[in-house]
Amino acid sequence: MSLGFLDHIRIVPDHRIPGMVTYPLDEVLLATLVGVVCGADDWEGVEEVATGALDWLRGFLPFANGIATAQTLRKVFRLLDTQALQRSFAAWAASLRAEAREVIAVDGKTLRGSKTSPDGKGALHLVSAYATKAGLVLAQQAVDGKSNEITAIPELLDMLNLTGAIVSIDAMGTQKEIARRVVNKGADYVLALKGNQTSLHEDAALFFADPVCAADCKGSAETDAGHGRIEERSCRAAEARWLAERHPDWEGLRSIAAIAARRIDKKSGRESLETRYYITSLEPDPKAILAAVRAHWGIENNLHWTMDVIFDEDRCRTRKDASPLNFAVIRHSSYNILRADQTRGSLRRKRLRACIDPAFRTKLFAA
Repeated sequence: MSLGFLDHIRIVPDHRIPGMVTYPLDEVLLATLVGVVCGADDWEGVEEVATGALDWLRGFLPFANGIATAQTLRKVFRLLDTQALQRSFAAWAASLRAEAREVIAVDGKTLRGSKTSPDGKGALHLVSAYATKAGLVLAQQAVDGKSNEITAIPELLDMLNLTGAIVSIDAMGTQKEIARRVVNKGADYVLALKGNQTSLHEDAALFFADPVCAADCKGSAETDAGHGRIEERSCRAAEARWLAERHPDWEGLRSIAAIAARRIDKKSGRESLETRYYITSLEPDPKAILAAVRAHWGIENNLHWTMDVIFDEDRCRTRKDASPLNFAVIRHSSYNILRADQTRGSLRRKRLRACIDPAFRTKLFAA
């Protein structure tokens, strides 16, 4: 079994008093990771699962004093260095991912269970980077609130090797500094436009509304059916040198795109039409831009959905000090380990199987 995860997280400092430590930090982290992979969603669950797997765990680390109690786990994770843990996680995730021309989606999610008051205030908001083709979480960065994503995203990007990738971000992250950061790291970007970039958004809308300009656009379309509806998506893209000249501070700006989504409810026949605009450093290839935008939603449909439904993230009441973020890193680590396994079965079933089948558990960690 490869302990690649442990090899990377051993750089995380242990701030407890030397000589007074009953449970070494690497044992605490491994026990927690194994507990979450095997279905635990809170500290009591981690203690119970790890205790049941103690003999298996002793095949890799001594665990001379057994498994730490849930209370001890809470205390350790409250004081753990979050920045060091996030950097080590990013280095480990990078070692799992082969460099490829793929979309890296950046998006935020609030961990609702971490709220510190009944009105929802104080909940941890986490911005994550997700490799859509590999199906891996690459890094995460905590912010104080959703409005602060624009300050957290550059810090998140700094943790990543982006060479050759396509970075997609929703309108919150459509900022000049973020575009510059992506280009300087050897990647391309696809950035959504909304009201926060009024001038760019208006220029894009006017361009595609002009019949003369629209006539020169390249186009691509596709249709999907499922979940009781039909969805038709079309993309129009054009070279945007004129836009780059009007907005010279946008590093690498090359193309502009409009993506229209028409949805038809099979039962009621109701239709809806929504058009979104994008700027990108890619060439004006509508098929490639449409594929990148569709891939972006993988972070919502795969990662965020899985965190809520399979890992029960929104109901996790871990909320004191650094523990919400540190436990979120462990959940993302567990997600990566489970997604890397190519055997058949849902992630929910794989968590159950990992709990009851030591051979399968070993296979997961050896991948």
